[in-house]
Amino acid sequence: MKNSDRFIQNPAPGTRILMFRGDTCTFILSLPHPQKGSAWLRTNIGHAKTARREIITEVENNRPPLGRDWFDLSMKRIDNQSFKITVPLCEVGHFEGKCFFLPKGETRPIWPEGPNVVINVEPADTCCSNIIYNAFVRQFGPNKSGDFFQDADENLIQSLDKSGYTVIPPSGTFRDLIKELDFIIGELGCRVIQLLPIHPTPTTYARMGRFGSPYAALSFTAVDSALAEFDSRATPLEQFIELVDAIHERHASIFIDIAINHTGWAAGLHETHPQWLVRDSDGKIEVPGAWGVVWADLTRLDYTKQDLWEYMADVFITWCRRGVDGFRCDAGYMIPVSAWRYMVARVREQYPDTIFILEGLGGKISVSRDILNRANFNWAYSELFQNYNRNQIEDYLPGANEISASDGIAVHFAETHDNLRLAERSKEFARMRTALCALCSSQGGFGFANGVEWYATEKINVHGASSLNWGSKTNQVKYIRRLNTLLKIHPAFHDHTELKMLQKGEGNHLALLRHHLPSGKKLLILTNLDDKKETLGAWDSQQTGMSELSLTDLISGKRVTITEFHEEFSYLLDPGEVLCLTDDPLDMDPILEAESRVLLYPERIKEQRIRAKTLDIYRCYKGVQDLDTLDPDEMARKFTKNPVEFCRSLNPFSDESRIITWHWPRDIRREVMIPPDHFLMVRADISFRARIMDKDRCLAQEESLPCSDGSFFALFTPMHPTGTLASCTLKISVYTPGETQHVEGPLFFLPRAKDATVKQIFDRADLSDRSLHMLGTNGRGGMLRAFVSWGELSSRYDAFLAANIDDKIPEDRWI
Repeated sequence: MKNSDRFIQNPAPGTRILMFRGDTCTFILSLPHPQKGSAWLRTNIGHAKTARREIITEVENNRPPLGRDWFDLSMKRIDNQSFKITVPLCEVGHFEGKCFFLPKGETRPIWPEGPNVVINVEPADTCCSNIIYNAFVRQFGPNKSGDFFQDADENLIQSLDKSGYTVIPPSGTFRDLIKELDFIIGELGCRVIQLLPIHPTPTTYARMGRFGSPYAALSFTAVDSALAEFDSRATPLEQFIELVDAIHERHASIFIDIAINHTGWAAGLHETHPQWLVRDSDGKIEVPGAWGVVWADLTRLDYTKQDLWEYMADVFITWCRRGVDGFRCDAGYMIPVSAWRYMVARVREQYPDTIFILEGLGGKISVSRDILNRANFNWAYSELFQNYNRNQIEDYLPGANEISASDGIAVHFAETHDNLRLAERSKEFARMRTALCALCSSQGGFGFANGVEWYATEKINVHGASSLNWGSKTNQVKYIRRLNTLLKIHPAFHDHTELKMLQKGEGNHLALLRHHLPSGKKLLILTNLDDKKETLGAWDSQQTGMSELSLTDLISGKRVTITEFHEEFSYLLDPGEVLCLTDDPLDMDPILEAESRVLLYPERIKEQRIRAKTLDIYRCYKGVQDLDTLDPDEMARKFTKNPVEFCRSLNPFSDESRIITWHWPRDIRREVMIPPDHFLMVRADISFRARIMDKDRCLAQEESLPCSDGSFFALFTPMHPTGTLASCTLKISVYTPGETQHVEGPLFFLPRAKDATVKQIFDRADLSDRSLHMLGTNGRGGMLRAFVSWGELSSRYDAFLAANIDDKIPEDRWI
């Protein structure tokens, strides 16, 4: 291999880039002087399925990976020294690429110096407003507003404890949380509900605390019955599915916290797979811990055992099948990258848009980067929540921003169950830290624990059920709604935004410039990190490009007058004050309009999802190749206007759209046949989610998109045909008002004509099969259908001659 530092590649070798499904990536190779020859991009972009299959077979079949996902794409010469290629990003995954030049008449390529470019592609609907509400279901019970636990009761409980009794107070339930979703998703504006673990917890043996810790799971696939109401019509798991449906109905996502590094004592795995427990030389089961704390109610699992990897992959897939959209992986840094790589690949084979969040607090940054890249995690916990003053944040935030731009989004949680409540210090402090984490986020990666909105002061105790201060008259509900609306609406909080810290002078303050590159829109975030004292916030005006001395604060809506001294601007900030400043007063209008709507779905996400779908369709016909002059945004506009005509326009073989349409509810009982190379379009008057299932295996999953006429549709790209008829099931969840309808319909994916076979010779044993029929058709709605056992009638469709006289749809035949 020949390298040359005189060959210049853009993006530069070694660059890591975070992008989203529906984006495109352009590579340019520049030669040091005019030269004849060809340029190529060597990459695995577009071959995620092949890459995943190699990862899986290496573990399950001990087959070394052969790199079958790599291939070369021809680059277009744009002048006598430059080549260019633009490739569509249609799959979620970790990809790499590098350009090379092949001089005319030679077989040895010339490569630019440096390693491959890395492109981490995320789901289309995570390009902005990734706003997480962290809910502990247990806390939505009788102590939600406080004052449930009385001193007199506590004295009685302690006396029972001393007598050996087990006393566990009532818990919040899934249905309790469902009642608050309109507030959490609709009023606060959160888009992700992330649950602390919902698995069964110890109640007697090795129980810690009053309730037991949800992180001490007794089963990774079961639901804690304490989180369900006793209802003879619905099991605890079915009540969890009710919660899943209610969240999806509101166009939000549900994540669950899962701690696969360990189990609780007497977990089911102790009985079924005792060999998976880590023991010392004396046979003592190892107890995990972190930060010098031993978690005595937990037992460590041994990830040197690869059959444990396979078991845990099945656990994740089980929850995906139940409708879970993502996982917070507690203490994920304690599990080998190779194990995560396998488990994530297994999940993405069936559910590629699943979000994996790394809780890497306490682990090395290098390990977190490795898990985000090689293991293909999506997000990681930011540590901004434990950096408080200017010096700490100046040291930490640039690195977090760089990770968000290259490896995976670093989500800024204002508060988690691991740290003290912000409002315990002061309401001003809670308000400032909440705004800081939201307004410094990348792609709106912002989260907070339940109760932050109510200024809750009792620390979340995973062994108990502390108060959320729910319904307090003093709260920051409207404040958080405004912050979340900004994250959804303003382009400077979306993808393709640069973040730069600009604070100058002294004082415990920050000045952060947000610059949305495609639109040029800018915002300046000013924060007084001191909740007790005023401070003079100062910044370099030239670096902001905002020269006006009167700016608009998008949080309060007020006009702010800036002081100028030479080229330095300043503003005196009140204790704990946070401003989101724009030099365009019209920025306020869309924010106010958005706040007048309920359950706002970000327009930016809809745009990205449509772009991703149009590129999917393009790839079906063209494969992975240079888009050249094609404009994905123009393609998306045509697709939105008429999806059927768009598909027809890309079909290079005929004038057909090659779309088979399935209508809800009229096609529930119809057996739908789908020829090779045909799309399946599902349509309904209301929003839905749909899956194509082969028994328990998910072949494809789609969330509906809105049509211009107010209805909804989902478009499945063609399945790879097999040599025989493939019988599958369409599972659809339709979000009808008041109750989600789960329906199923049969699908038959037909083989190619050359692969179809017809049995022509039957022996005597075959003739005894009473299901054998003769079928003859004339292609015009007429048919003959009769038993091989001539003269027998088993159905009203048996006839010597039957005809369908409806010229539009299949219907009962006239005999």
